[in-house]
Amino acid sequence: MPGFEPPEAWSSLDHAVARWVLAHGGDVRLARLAGWASAAESRGDAALLLTAEGAQRLGMPWSPDLPAAVQAMADDAGDAWVQRTVGEVVPASPFVLDGEAFFLRRNFLHETAVAGLVRHRRAACPTPAHAITDDDLRDLFNSSTRDEEAPQRAAVRQAPGKRLFVLTGGPGTGKTTTVLRMLLALVREHTAAHAGRAPVVRIAAPTGKAAQRLTESLRRGGVALHARPPSHGADAESATAARPWSPLPSTWQPHLDSLATAESGTLHRLLGSRGGQGGFAHHREHRLPADIVVVDEASMIDLALLRALLEALRDDAVLVLVGDADQLTSVGTGSVLADLVAALEGGDAPDLVRLRHCFRADRLLVPINDAVRNGDVAAFQDAWRAAGSQAVRHAPLDRRALDPLLSAWARRVETALSQACAFDVLHDADPAAARRALSALHAQQLLCALREGPFGAVDANARIEHHLRRSETLAEWAGADWYPGRAVMVVRNDYASNLFNGDVGLCLRVRLDDGREVLRVAFEGVAGNDSEGDTPAVRWFDPDTLPAHEGAFALTVHKSQGSEYRHVALLLPPVAEHPLLVRQMLYTGLSRARQSVELWGTSDAVIACMDNALTRAGRLRERIGG
Repeated sequence: MPGFEPPEAWSSLDHAVARWVLAHGGDVRLARLAGWASAAESRGDAALLLTAEGAQRLGMPWSPDLPAAVQAMADDAGDAWVQRTVGEVVPASPFVLDGEAFFLRRNFLHETAVAGLVRHRRAACPTPAHAITDDDLRDLFNSSTRDEEAPQRAAVRQAPGKRLFVLTGGPGTGKTTTVLRMLLALVREHTAAHAGRAPVVRIAAPTGKAAQRLTESLRRGGVALHARPPSHGADAESATAARPWSPLPSTWQPHLDSLATAESGTLHRLLGSRGGQGGFAHHREHRLPADIVVVDEASMIDLALLRALLEALRDDAVLVLVGDADQLTSVGTGSVLADLVAALEGGDAPDLVRLRHCFRADRLLVPINDAVRNGDVAAFQDAWRAAGSQAVRHAPLDRRALDPLLSAWARRVETALSQACAFDVLHDADPAAARRALSALHAQQLLCALREGPFGAVDANARIEHHLRRSETLAEWAGADWYPGRAVMVVRNDYASNLFNGDVGLCLRVRLDDGREVLRVAFEGVAGNDSEGDTPAVRWFDPDTLPAHEGAFALTVHKSQGSEYRHVALLLPPVAEHPLLVRQMLYTGLSRARQSVELWGTSDAVIACMDNALTRAGRLRERIGG
């Protein structure tokens, strides 16, 4: 349009928002502001901060008189474009000014709705009908009274009577163990308060894979409540034998049985997503028929989805949010779990527990993760050195320097798969062989901060696949899309096949009963009647029937959230100024490793991550605090 040239940093959507303002009578100054607010939203901000720092984060031209100019718009009674917030009154304007925060109306409505619903749930704290006693805690924790379990016991004691409870902690801190016992306490509470009626329990997560993983972990945890955990080594055996332990009393069994019927799935499925039509089947006028809802990996929830969930829940339903508040935030707008934890942690909140102690047997990597979370470069370097051979550094400066690292990684993957017989012909009635191959694949994972470019997951995966294809073992499949040993990740939920975004499968050679050899893709399933004991089932798929998928030898850090691997290599771009080099990304990537880790990144890139904690502009934290 005449007199208006959109900045190069804008997307087509940002440009469209600015054009909409101009087309409806707004001036060029407001159109530019609206475009930048859209640009802020695209990077996850709920609002555009009218500060020099806020402008710098976006690359927006800054003028010291901008805040006063926007305030003048809001103070102009004849200007219907921008209005200030006044108490609980929702402005009718397309844009809202809240202090130094300039909101697109929809994000302002999301924030205020979420904050109001959270405050309402926190205020509704009926006296428990069946409060948790010390004896109950002794029963639920198998007579264990270890000091490091004190926060877990606190969560179980505090949960009954709450309409909202938040449990946060890093990998290995026992979140799932705590959730199981919290659920038993909540189920008993509901049953006592409703004349013996067992509650409807729903388990959800932003991805189907995460929901399935929590469901399976809870099932295994239920079994473990009746059997002493195995010991490892003579010292561990002596320590375990000396520690008091008793099985879960039979009085809790009916509550444990009711959890076995809990449905699980994605949050979108829980709410009844209408797909392309938009919206959900369950909302304020048609509430979700559930008494207790547990949501795992809550750090991946964005502002709009949390609002939809809170509005769909009945007022008397219990919501338990579980996740690591220090992980990367959602790909959508806001950082709701981090904001919620920060708001609740500011006081002595009875509806929040943070788990800090790591229960893993091998804890050498824990100080590394702690140092990253705290942004302490000196502590990080000390912890890295102390980890010895379990923490290795490389510093590839360009693609040429990266090539030998990728080749070595490809050989590592090839050796692991070969030793697990992943290139041999398997019988489709031999799920144990497929499980061994899948386990070998999942033993190590290359993670990338970026998706695209020479240091991105797509390129790294292609180069690893290229190495594997040169193997004489795979000569028969030269040039073919599918070959034995190919790893793929599903990128779209497919409820018909029960495959979900994030599920990883492995292509294998299979001999059918009639003697034919075919390629099939094996995925781990949830243990059930068709599995051996507590071992996960294996599901076979024809490669041509898979939903949308991509290579999985290299994944983005975002895609890895919720997963853990024995060994991880984390690849960082060598450009220290890259916007994705943030503390939460480094923490999320490194903390996926259980036993050993490699960091492929320059010192400048690592320091950039440590120095740049990801923050998203908005007012949710303050609104929750009232």
